[in-house]
Amino acid sequence: MQGPEFQDRFMAGRVLSRFLAHYADRPETRVLALPRGGVPVGYEVARALRAPLDVFVVRKLGTPGHEELAMGAIATGGVRVLNPEVLRELDIPRAQIDAVAQREARELTRRESNYRSGRPPLDVEGREVILVDDGLATGSTMRAAIAALRKQRPAHIVVAVPVAPLETCEEVEALADEVVCARTPEPFYAVGLWYRDFEQTSDAEVRELLERRAREMAAESGPHAPQA
Repeated sequence: MQGPEFQDRFMAGRVLSRFLAHYADRPETRVLALPRGGVPVGYEVARALRAPLDVFVVRKLGTPGHEELAMGAIATGGVRVLNPEVLRELDIPRAQIDAVAQREARELTRRESNYRSGRPPLDVEGREVILVDDGLATGSTMRAAIAALRKQRPAHIVVAVPVAPLETCEEVEALADEVVCARTPEPFYAVGLWYRDFEQTSDAEVRELLERRAREMAAESGPHAPQA
């Protein structure tokens, strides 16, 4: 197996932004990052494209007793995406699914409020939205994000990640309008293996990067500076 592709998420974002250069300086471009790990990547993409940045919060629904195994996910807008194979295999009752979903919905709301520090979410209706994460493994979280984002009626959804298995990129391509996977190493194993530094991004870092990009947007001048 080859070594890590990226020093950290910021480097990964800079690499990824080269694949998205045609979206630079377009007033309709918006970058939405999946917190927490997607935010440093999204920050570099937004900065390179001179576009506004926001979060798009998705929460995994962990299987009761096996929380690391995802039985589905929820995302902004009340969308719930379930994994029928897991539900069938473990025969999970609907009441348990609902209980987990309600708990995660409360956490989703808390995080959105915490991350934005009072700023309203970006308006994405009719816009070109680039949905960013630090990588894909199964793609279940990203599928939930795409489904939720569709409800906000963007003109175009681009899923952009630094690293993912080719098979997952192809599966996500069926749901998004465009998919950009900068690296598709085989064998894949896990997202974190492709980063030298894969330390968890904190809530404070997410908030700081969003605030920093908002300040940069306010300082950027010229006819192409997008408005949130």
